[in-house]
Amino acid sequence: MKLVDEYNFTSDKVPVKVQIVLQDGEYVPLYVASVMDISKSAERVLERVREETINEVKIDMADLGDVKKRDIIRQKFEEKTKELITKYFPDASKDLVEFFTSFLIQKSMGLGDIDLLKNDDLLEEITVNGSAEPVWVYHRKHGWLKTNILLPSEQHINHISTTIGRDIGRQINVLEPLMDASLDTGDRVNATLMPISNRGNTITIRKFSKTPWTIANIIKAGTISSQGAALVWLGMQYELSALIAGGTGSGKTSMMNALSNFFPPNQRILSIEDTRELTLPDILHWVPMMTRLPNAEGKGEVTMLDLLVNSLRMRPDRILVGEIRRQKEAEVLFEAIHTGHSVYATIHANDARETISRLTNPPIEVPKMMLPALSMIVVQHRNRRTGGRRTFQIAEVTKEGDPNVLQQLDLKTDKLYQKNKSQSILDTLTMHIGITEQEMLQDMKEKEGILKWLVKENIMDVHKIGRIIADYYQKHS
Repeated sequence: MKLVDEYNFTSDKVPVKVQIVLQDGEYVPLYVASVMDISKSAERVLERVREETINEVKIDMADLGDVKKRDIIRQKFEEKTKELITKYFPDASKDLVEFFTSFLIQKSMGLGDIDLLKNDDLLEEITVNGSAEPVWVYHRKHGWLKTNILLPSEQHINHISTTIGRDIGRQINVLEPLMDASLDTGDRVNATLMPISNRGNTITIRKFSKTPWTIANIIKAGTISSQGAALVWLGMQYELSALIAGGTGSGKTSMMNALSNFFPPNQRILSIEDTRELTLPDILHWVPMMTRLPNAEGKGEVTMLDLLVNSLRMRPDRILVGEIRRQKEAEVLFEAIHTGHSVYATIHANDARETISRLTNPPIEVPKMMLPALSMIVVQHRNRRTGGRRTFQIAEVTKEGDPNVLQQLDLKTDKLYQKNKSQSILDTLTMHIGITEQEMLQDMKEKEGILKWLVKENIMDVHKIGRIIADYYQKHS
């Protein structure tokens, strides 16, 4: 066995140790999570405490779906647990009693070991593929890993799915074996039941990042160059609309979050998402909105199209859209651009030319003559071999509706290089702003200097960066 990485984190007062190891006979690294400071003998006693508490409090799983009843049960469970811990561990300090209590509450009333994984900030995805195999996780540094966590039965997985559904007013059962839901934390949960998933019940949790990615973060990580970011900043300052394209897991939403740092504070911004992932600087005039799934009776659904149409009545200056998937959404988006709004959205496509192809062919089918309203395309790429995320292309859309790649990633040197000279962006800025090519280059140079300074000073907080960008706009107004 070879140790690849190790670190610690805290899950609701419970200290957890993680080791990433390579083991003979395994073809992927293992993610080994263990609760620190609990010996095997102590764990056996705590299991006895847990069983006695459950018998005493008489936890009814149905009651855990009722918020008021759950709070009462939790309080009774906590009181009884502390009483028994004090009985079995008479010399335990107050802090140790609190620690043991948190551990047992999490194990008995939460999602158990899944809760431990949810609190590891380095995990992006948690997947349960059934009780016959361990839980898998997608790690920010190490990719897909097999964990040492094995759920005991299909019934237990079903119970976890049901618990998640009850917390947010959704249900999953034999008649409705699929569930797609968002948690209060912003995490996205998908669950399926047998026999729809015929190897076992499944749960997929896509975790919401607690610390939003900023433009300084992605420059420091090598995702985009300061020069490339300065080019996009220039376009966004002068309200040019843009699409963020890329494949699954390429960092489209992270890039959109980072680029939103460039919005001026004197404009109204509306964001529309399926799951709350964007976090904008607190000085901005920002209204975040989220879609809503239908209830158990199939009523109450609020779609992205509903919110997009409604947003045009809210006097926005800028509109951010989570992802464009259908024709109607694209039509409303381009209508918004043509009526004077700056729009930013994500789309699945691997390069600028494929982005144009996706927009102009089924199922989206936007007429090509409408595309020049879209000024920029930023393409994100994830290297399947290394797992690294990079800005693959920065392109503009010509008057004919074709892509013109301005900057391209060289995969050998891992750097963006200048590929073509600007045509439409320079013409647009010259016509509507009165800026010359020399002035544009000078402006970009100044912006590049600010971005390099943010990285050098290690200023990564989204709100601090928002204030610095706002100061820049105030000085240049």
